[in-house]
Amino acid sequence: MIVSGLSLATLAILVGSVAALRSLKLFLDFRRLLGSIHHLPGYRTILSSTTVIANMLPPTPWLTLGHDCIWLLKHTPFAEGGLDIISAVACWPKATGSLWIADVNIIKDIVWSRGARFPKPLDQYTPLTFFGRNIVASEGDEWKRYRKIVAPAFSERNNRLVLETTMQIMVDLFDTVWAGRDEVVVNHAVDLTLPIALFVIGAAGFGRPISWKEDAVIPLGHQLTFKDALHTVTQDLYLKLLVPTWAMGLTKRFRHARLAFDELHQYLTEMIQERQGSQHQEDNSDILSSLLAANDDEKLSQGEVKLSDSELIGNTFILLLAGHETTAHTLAFAFGLLALYPEKQEELYQHIKRVLPDGRLPSGLQCFRQTYDDMPSLAYSSAVFNETLRIFPPVSTVPKSNAEDTTFTLTDAHGTKRTVAVPRGFALALNISGLHYNPKYWEDPYAFKPERFLGDWNRDAFLPFSSGYRACVGRKFSETEGTAVLTVVLSRYTVSVKDEPQFAGETFEQRKTRVLDARSRLTLAPTRLPLVFRRRI
Repeated sequence: MIVSGLSLATLAILVGSVAALRSLKLFLDFRRLLGSIHHLPGYRTILSSTTVIANMLPPTPWLTLGHDCIWLLKHTPFAEGGLDIISAVACWPKATGSLWIADVNIIKDIVWSRGARFPKPLDQYTPLTFFGRNIVASEGDEWKRYRKIVAPAFSERNNRLVLETTMQIMVDLFDTVWAGRDEVVVNHAVDLTLPIALFVIGAAGFGRPISWKEDAVIPLGHQLTFKDALHTVTQDLYLKLLVPTWAMGLTKRFRHARLAFDELHQYLTEMIQERQGSQHQEDNSDILSSLLAANDDEKLSQGEVKLSDSELIGNTFILLLAGHETTAHTLAFAFGLLALYPEKQEELYQHIKRVLPDGRLPSGLQCFRQTYDDMPSLAYSSAVFNETLRIFPPVSTVPKSNAEDTTFTLTDAHGTKRTVAVPRGFALALNISGLHYNPKYWEDPYAFKPERFLGDWNRDAFLPFSSGYRACVGRKFSETEGTAVLTVVLSRYTVSVKDEPQFAGETFEQRKTRVLDARSRLTLAPTRLPLVFRRRI
C-alpha cells in the first residue's frame, strides 16, 4: 500500500509537472506572438477560433469570441480601438493570431498584390473540395488554370439568359403556385428565394430547367430531388469535415447527409455526362456548356491540361453552390428590409413604373424581351440589392496568409499615421462586415439607404463578391438575377412582415432585430423571416 501510494504521488507530480511545463510553453508562445505584432490592441482569448469547441460556445470574455463574432461585432472593435486594424490572439491549443482589417487601402494592397505575398489559406477551404478540386479552393498556377476555363462561361450572352430565365421562373410562380391568391404568406423568406435561385442557376447555369410543379418529383434512379440534395449538402457540409466516414451511418441526420452527398454527386455526374454527349454545346448559353466547350482539347493551348472528371464535378459544384445560396439569402434579406421600410418599397415601386416601357407592369415575358440592354435603367432595384449586400455580406471575412514580413500603414481616428508590422505566416482577415459598416466610407452605415448606391460611392469599400484578382467571376450573374427578381415581384406585390400574436407588443426595433436576425453557416442566412405578399390593385 505504501509503494502504491508513493507511485500515485510520483505519477501525480509527473502529470502536474508536464501540465505546468505545457502551460508555461503556451504562455511564452502567446507572449512571443504578441511581441511579434508589437502588442497591437485587440482580442485575447484562451480558445482559438479555429477549434470546434470555440465556435460552439457563446462569446465569453477571455475564453472565446464565439461563432459569428466578426459578423456580430461589425465595425465596433475598430471604433473602440481607434484603428481599422486590430489583432485577435489565442493561446490554446497553440498560440495563434490573426489581424482583422477594415481599411480600404490595406485591403486593396492585399487583393491586388501580384505573386504569392498574400495567398489563400487553403486548409480552411477543405470542406469545399469534397466533390473535387475547384476554382475557390485553389491557389497559384492551379487557380489560373481553373479560371482560364471557368471565367469565359460568365459572358454577356449568359447574362441575357439569366434575365430571361429569371422572368420565366417568376411568371411561372405567379401563374401556378400563386395563381388566384391575393395574399401569399411565406413563413420563412428562404422557402421562396432558395427555389427561385436554384431554378435560375439550374437553367441558366446548367441547362437544367425545373418548373414549380416538377420541383417535388424525384427522378427515376434517385432517392432525393435535386433541390433537397443540394440544400442538405449546403446545410451539412461541415459534417463531412467533422464526422469520420465510418460514423456517417450512426444517426438519422448523418445518414441523410451521406445520402444527400451521394445523390448530389450522382446529379452532377449525370449533368456533365449528358452535356458532354451534346453535339451543340457551344451553341448553348448556359455556364456548363461554356465550361465544357472551354475544356475541349481544341480550345486548350499547347501544354495545357484538361480538367479531369473530378475537377469538372468540383467546379460545377462550387459554381452551383455559389450561384444559388448567396443570391437566395440576399433576396430574402432584401424582401425583409423592404417589408420593414415601406417608404423605400414605395420608392422602388414608383421607380419601376417609370422605367418599364409605357408604364406597363410585367404581365408576361414580352415586355422584358428588350430589358437586358436597359438593365442600368433599373437603378433603384439594383441599389436595393447592393444595399442589402452591404448590410448583409454573404461572408463576413476573407482569410489570407502573409507569406513574408511586411508592414501596413494607415491613419488612426486622430489622423495620425500608424505603421503595423506583420511577421511572415501571420493570418490576415479581410473584415467585410467591419468594412461595410465603417463610417469612414459609409454615412450612417447601420441605416437602410438604397439611394447611397445611386450616386458616387466608394467601390473599394464594397466587397460582397471579394475584389482584386480573386473577385467572384459570377458577380454579374447574381446582380442580374437579384435585380430582376426584385423588379418583377415588387411590380406586382407589396411585401410586409407577417403579424404573429406572440409578437403583438414589440417595438419597431424589436421587430427589426427579430426578422433580420442572421447566422453564418456556409454563408450568412436569415434565421427566420416571415413575410406576406399582397397583390397590388
